[in-house]
Amino acid sequence: MTATRIDGKALAAKVRTQVAEDVRSFRESVCLATILVGDDPASHVYVGSKHKASHEAGIDSRDHRFPENTPESVILDLVAELNADDAVDGILVQLPLPAHVDEPTVLRAVDPAKDVDGFHPLNAGLLFLGEPFLVPATPSGVMVMLAEHGVELKGKEAVVIGRSEIVGKPMAMLLLAEHATVTICHSRTADLATHARRADVLVAAVGRPGLVTPDMVKPGATVIDVGVNRTEAGLVGDVDPAVFDVAGLMTPVPGGVGPMTIAMLLRNTLTAAQHRRSRVAVADS
Repeated sequence: MTATRIDGKALAAKVRTQVAEDVRSFRESVCLATILVGDDPASHVYVGSKHKASHEAGIDSRDHRFPENTPESVILDLVAELNADDAVDGILVQLPLPAHVDEPTVLRAVDPAKDVDGFHPLNAGLLFLGEPFLVPATPSGVMVMLAEHGVELKGKEAVVIGRSEIVGKPMAMLLLAEHATVTICHSRTADLATHARRADVLVAAVGRPGLVTPDMVKPGATVIDVGVNRTEAGLVGDVDPAVFDVAGLMTPVPGGVGPMTIAMLLRNTLTAAQHRRSRVAVADS
């Protein structure tokens, strides 16, 4: 048996096309502002990709880039300025930030209504309460993938390997909201393989190349590989490609979850714009 490959690139193109149509129907300008601090080459590539995708969807963008040694106060001043700018609908702070900048302080300074990454405690709390507003793009993209392929979640065993605020925790909340029985595993989990083998849906998001091996996967399971690890052999995931011989459905790396992340970021930006305009309309009525 060879797993059906989940084509994230094709699905992301479909989502982006729909977002572009919705932006046109919205009939108001939508704007995403990004903040990048430092010289990390991958971050510059990611931000460039986000701006390109924004323009293709009809979303305006503002690109703010700073050198590595930029004081935290300068970044916070810009965040405050963007929060107050009514022309800006979404604010994205590219991670990682340099070591001298406190990431939680900067992320929590972003207006929750413009927090298109979904990292602000208010948005995390709404997700926890089952009232999601702006949800982190990567786990949102995974849920769209699962729905597109008709993966049944109700009453199924879902195992998430990774407990980050960016992927692992929100992923678990989204699966729980669809009535899956969710287990969160991490670096201190005893006998990870036993937990993983129970999973009908297995999500790996820890950043360790080839962590999940074929013997850790239930035959026919759906396996979502969120990991993107740069190695001498190129980009590889957290899941050994040999798992394709065991799983029923599986995402490749690259070409799986990655493209969906940018697509869902665009969706979040439009959602933020729609929400902000509706609030203004109510206030003016």
